[in-house]
Amino acid sequence: MNAAIRGVVRAAIGRGATVVGFQHGYEGIIQNETLMLSSKSVGGIITDGGTILRTARSREFMERQGRERAIQVLRDNGCQGMVVIGGDGSLTGALKLHEEFDYPVMGVPGSIDNDISGTDYSIGFDTAVNAALDAVDRVRDTAYSHERVFVIEVMGRRNGFIALEVALAGGAEAVLIPEVPYSLLEICDQLRESADKGKKSSIIVVAEGAAKAGDIKEFIQKNTGFEARNLVLGHMQRGGSPTAFDRVLALRLGAFAANRLLSGYRGEMTGVDGNKLVSHPLGYVLSTERAIDPEKLLLTEVMAQ
Repeated sequence: MNAAIRGVVRAAIGRGATVVGFQHGYEGIIQNETLMLSSKSVGGIITDGGTILRTARSREFMERQGRERAIQVLRDNGCQGMVVIGGDGSLTGALKLHEEFDYPVMGVPGSIDNDISGTDYSIGFDTAVNAALDAVDRVRDTAYSHERVFVIEVMGRRNGFIALEVALAGGAEAVLIPEVPYSLLEICDQLRESADKGKKSSIIVVAEGAAKAGDIKEFIQKNTGFEARNLVLGHMQRGGSPTAFDRVLALRLGAFAANRLLSGYRGEMTGVDGNKLVSHPLGYVLSTERAIDPEKLLLTEVMAQ
């Protein structure tokens, strides 16, 4: 998100605009927590994870009265438009301001889950995948040395984008995601077949919304007799220095959002289609569900043989 903030600020300043940041998200707008953003103030932040503006949930903003207060604060500060960086909740808030008050907003997709429609990638996904992949690579060495089955739980309460990408890149023997039904008995059969072929260790990647790694581990040990371990990666996937891919993506999307907003467009979200910058109405983005790529899912199964 810091790279996106940098992209927004420097693109806007380049067109003669003044940029004000609000700390702690929509709650910060209601509380008038302003921070003047200059070209100098966003220097050096591109390497940092998280966001210099920080973030927070706002129950007050969920009510009409809270949004009315937020709009008044924006107008009192002379803000003629706003770029909102975030996931489903943040973009929904932006759409509310646009629809209820005709306020100019532009969204930038920021979600490690990569579950936002209208873009091939959202900011943070590549960094989260690489953080999880690093853990999988390290665990595989241990799994091989001790001849164990490892069940690794990654983030993804409602979808398996991270799990699927990590499973493919990490050479996992199985992946469990919320979108696709699975049979633990069939997985146990696959583990036994692999052992009969001489395979001494296996990695299973599971999205947190599909099952708990500890439960899967216990089931495997009980039904196969194999020694198993589980690892929950948790929030370590959300932090750390962003990858080069994420930095460039965030800069491009942030600058594009600022330029479109200053050119008179509103109520949109920026994204990428292939390597091309695109934008879509927020209403379309929030009403469309992003689906798992079935080709990648099939490839995971083929590669696990």
